[in-house]
Amino acid sequence: MTYRLLAVHAHPDDESSKGAGTYAMYEDRGAEVMIVSCTGGEAGDILNTAVPSRAHAQRDLPGLRRVEMAEAQRILGIEHRWLGYRDSGMPADGLVPADSFAAIPIEISVRPLVRLIREFRPHVMVTYDENGGYPHPDHIRTHEVSIRAWELSGDEEYRPELGSAWSIQKLYYDRTMNSNRYQSLLHELKKHSEHEHLADRMEAMLARVLEHEQARQGRIGARINVAEYLQRRDAALRSHSSQVAPNDAFFFGYPRDLEAVAYPFEDYELVMSRVAAPGGDPAALETDLFAGIIDEGAW
Repeated sequence: MTYRLLAVHAHPDDESSKGAGTYAMYEDRGAEVMIVSCTGGEAGDILNTAVPSRAHAQRDLPGLRRVEMAEAQRILGIEHRWLGYRDSGMPADGLVPADSFAAIPIEISVRPLVRLIREFRPHVMVTYDENGGYPHPDHIRTHEVSIRAWELSGDEEYRPELGSAWSIQKLYYDRTMNSNRYQSLLHELKKHSEHEHLADRMEAMLARVLEHEQARQGRIGARINVAEYLQRRDAALRSHSSQVAPNDAFFFGYPRDLEAVAYPFEDYELVMSRVAAPGGDPAALETDLFAGIIDEGAW
C-alpha cells in the first residue's frame, strides 16, 4: 500500500515555510506527496530586495514565482499542482479584487480541488485553520475550500463528472509555528552565551505566537520528527528568493544544530478522522500522520 498525502496551501512559498520537512521525509519513505498552491502569488511584492533575479522579478513576478516553486518542488521531491486562482492580496480596506481567490464563491472554487482529490486519492490532507494560520484572505479561503472539499469529495452524488468519489481518511491543520517550538528553542539558546542576542529575538517571536494561540482553540495531535530534513526544508524555502532572503532572521536566525536538539519537529492538529485512533486513544500524540490509515482496498 502506498500512502498519499495532500497539502493545500495558499501561495507558492507557503509549502516550504509550513511542513516542508514532513513532505520531504514522507516522500523519501515511499509515500506520494502532492502540494496544491491555490493561487500563483500574483499580488505579492518583492520581499527580498537582493533577489538574484531582480530584473525578472520586476518584469514578471508571477512568472518568477512559478520558477521558484518548480525549484522548491525539485528540492522536496514532491508533486505539485496549481489550483488556478488569482492571489487576492492583503487589502487595507478588506476589499479583495472581484476575480481573486477570496472573492470567488466557495461552491465554485472547491470544484477543481475535489477533482484533484478524486484523481490523487489522498489518505491524509493538511491545510490551515479557520484563521488561515494568519488572517490573509487567501489563507482563510484555503481553509474554507479545503473543509468543503473534505465534505464533498466522497459524496457519490456530488458532481460525478469530477471523478469517482474518494473520502480522505484524516484531516490535519498545520501547527508548525507554535509556542512549544519557540519555548524550546529559547530555552536552548539561553544555554549558550554567544547566542544571547538570538534569545532576545526568540522571545519576541514567542510573544507573537502566544498572542496568536490565545485567539484559537486546538491542540497538537501529531509531532513529526524532521531532524534529518532541516537543511532540505531551508533549501526549499530559500528557493523562493523573491520572498525570503537567504539570511532572513525569522526563518534562519538560529543555528540548525541547535534546532535539531531543541525541537526537531513539525506539528499538526488532527481535526477530523474517519478511522479509529491508533490504540483506541484519540488524545494520544501521534508521531505519524498515517497512523490508523486503512488499506483503500478495504475502505
